[in-house]
Amino acid sequence: MCFKTLPVEIDSAGNAQLRGGFPDPYSVSTARPEVHMTEAQRTAQIERLVERNGHVKDLNMDPVTRIAGAMAMHMTADLREGRYIQAHSQAPLFRGYEVILMGRDPRDATYIASRACGVCGGVHAHAAAYAVEMALDLAPPPMGTIVRNLGETAEMGYDNPLHLYLLAGPDYSEPVVKATNPELWPLAERWRCPGEHRHGFRTMADIMTALTPLTGELYQEGIQFTRLSREMFVLFHGKYPHPQTIIPGGVTSTVTLQTLNEYHARLGEIFDYAQRMMAVWNDIPEFFYAADERYKEVGSLPMNFVDTGFWDQPDAYDASYANFNQWGERRWSTPGAMIDGELVTTRMSDLNIGWEEFVEHSYYEEWTDGNGSGDGMRYQTDPLGNPLSPYHPWNKTTLPKPQEKSFKDKYSYSTAPRWDRNVVEAGAYARLFLTAKAQKMPPNDFIEATGDGIRMTIPKGRSPETQVEWRVPEVWNAFERNRGRAYHYLFSQLVGLNNLLEAYRLMRRGETKVARLNSSELDRHVQKGEGIGAGFWGAGRGWLTHHAVIEGGKLTNYQICTPSTINASPRDPWGQPGPYEQAVMNTPILEQMRDPSEFTSVDMLRALRSFDPCMPCTTHVSTGHGKVVREVNTCSCGAE
Repeated sequence: MCFKTLPVEIDSAGNAQLRGGFPDPYSVSTARPEVHMTEAQRTAQIERLVERNGHVKDLNMDPVTRIAGAMAMHMTADLREGRYIQAHSQAPLFRGYEVILMGRDPRDATYIASRACGVCGGVHAHAAAYAVEMALDLAPPPMGTIVRNLGETAEMGYDNPLHLYLLAGPDYSEPVVKATNPELWPLAERWRCPGEHRHGFRTMADIMTALTPLTGELYQEGIQFTRLSREMFVLFHGKYPHPQTIIPGGVTSTVTLQTLNEYHARLGEIFDYAQRMMAVWNDIPEFFYAADERYKEVGSLPMNFVDTGFWDQPDAYDASYANFNQWGERRWSTPGAMIDGELVTTRMSDLNIGWEEFVEHSYYEEWTDGNGSGDGMRYQTDPLGNPLSPYHPWNKTTLPKPQEKSFKDKYSYSTAPRWDRNVVEAGAYARLFLTAKAQKMPPNDFIEATGDGIRMTIPKGRSPETQVEWRVPEVWNAFERNRGRAYHYLFSQLVGLNNLLEAYRLMRRGETKVARLNSSELDRHVQKGEGIGAGFWGAGRGWLTHHAVIEGGKLTNYQICTPSTINASPRDPWGQPGPYEQAVMNTPILEQMRDPSEFTSVDMLRALRSFDPCMPCTTHVSTGHGKVVREVNTCSCGAE
């Protein structure tokens, strides 16, 4: 069985249907996940601790920035025991792109939705194109798919070093470590790096110095390589982050042999740098684990992952929901869901029908009848006849309702997305897990899924041809997220190399058409178009979906679910905390302090930033003993 919580069963032909005997099958009181501690029990536990322990303090960090907006985190910490016992992730900013898109021409979706993020607008433009072209039956020609893949390879090439060196990396830099854990610095000066022959740093202290914001060698290299990948993206899409060339049915880019060669020249520079990046992020976790085993608990979570897959095969992708599973499973990274480390499905239709969003603790009004019966909802089934929940994006209505913050009631503009009513995590590294486990990767010369890892062959550059392997880790935490992002950087660029070689083959055969219809044909097609579509794509932070409903040539519903929505989600109807919240509560407090006023929450910040929320800025942490205030414009989280 694919679904454990939802009353959905799948027959031998792969068709889903509701199990009988449930009058309200999707009611939150009918299909209940296993919850180990309710919110009421957790609150009562905290109240008992506060009564007898003056070291239990409420902490408020506002803002901790995230993708295209602000994020705040409320925590309760036991400073004596060194642990967080409560956490609430808050998204205080309402962007409203779903509302803006209502009533628009479907072609507007690629331009407006890309503004949902100021960091990775290309992926939103692509997801919008996928949603609209599915609704309007507009499959792009092979070269159009290849150009999209090459653009998104470049976007991943920008996003991964940005995260590792400009956002997360400074948390492990010399000024931060000396300020928050001075006992580690002498160890770092003595610790010889196993990866020295690849990254060139003799000791961990040398790496920490190189991670220092603005002045560090690795920090500066990160800036340079984000620029290189942006150049690769604009070769095909004109500008970044909000491209104008991505349309339903393909792209409007001009592809020449010169364009491909210029892309190739830049891609070739990345592979040596990728070896250096992986070696650095292999050594950082091993140093911290050796210094204190408790670092394995920082940001720890169960291995519950979802991902839509990424990068299509040009001979497989036909934009249809009828063949959703077939072309989805042929993607370069395999779609799927993993629960407690076990792969439970790779079918995109399963991902879609198991997806729900809840707003009990979000600043929105409920749009269902509340009993899960689905009476009066738009769609009882998907286009294949599989059952849909009233909480599914195609049935959702975005109804913002600003109000006073209450952790017992509503406290965030993020919804609570769940798959099969499980708390799941999104991330670029989820692509590695699911692709490794599924072993369905297209045959190629550079990447192999082994079942418990991804084996990658790096072509010869300044260094000789080399083989590396990412393996499924024994534990899942902040350090492994960062290590996974380093390997995902190489993975994505090798996908790009495979697609570039295919582009050369198409060019030789004269298959250079990049769009299904010309502008006048597309105009006529859209004006009379109706249908529903799902844009299953991906971002640097993982899962990204756009769901569109088109009636009479206009968008009548549009829903976006980003990886940050998933990871920053508040409690759901059963009191299950979202991934950020759980990761903080699982994080020990390991920093050294003489009194609470020195507390910087560096361990919590390492946990949060490993998910890749966006640029951290000025932080304020209230400990009950005055306020700790630090200007952190360089991501140094409180270090002077």
